[in-house]
Amino acid sequence: MKLSFYPIKIKGKAEKVFKLCLKKKIKLSFAESCTGGLLSSLITSFPNSSKIFISGFITYSDLSKQKMIGVKSKTLKKYGAVSKEVAIEMVNGIWNKNKTNIALSITGIAGPTGQTKNKKVGLVYIGIKSKKGIEINEFSFKGNREEIRLASIGKSIDLISLVI
Repeated sequence: MKLSFYPIKIKGKAEKVFKLCLKKKIKLSFAESCTGGLLSSLITSFPNSSKIFISGFITYSDLSKQKMIGVKSKTLKKYGAVSKEVAIEMVNGIWNKNKTNIALSITGIAGPTGQTKNKKVGLVYIGIKSKKGIEINEFSFKGNREEIRLASIGKSIDLISLVI
């Protein structure tokens, strides 16, 4: 029996990216918050994933962001865990921890709770770093918790494909 937790469209895009990474010997590392390891799980669902996947850090709490990947307490207090600034520190932290070609960070509010006056459910920041530089993307996804989390990993796969 073959299990797949991911929509066919996302799994298909991920497989193309995976095969391209294998072909080009590209190494990936992720720091995930609101997705709770879904992106790491997706990439490691393919055989031979150990050839391209270095590590995935699930940094769900502020403390884990600080201890595992070096996000500064000051940054978290000033901007909040769901911010461009934290996404930058997350992606830099994972980049610095590993010999990787592409590092990616995800932080957001998947809901149904957690929103504030200025930050609504569905707000997600995805940071990506490669030899081409660093880019932080802000998204406002719609839907329930599962849909927001899946949209986040789908967009992450798209972003990886752009820097391979």
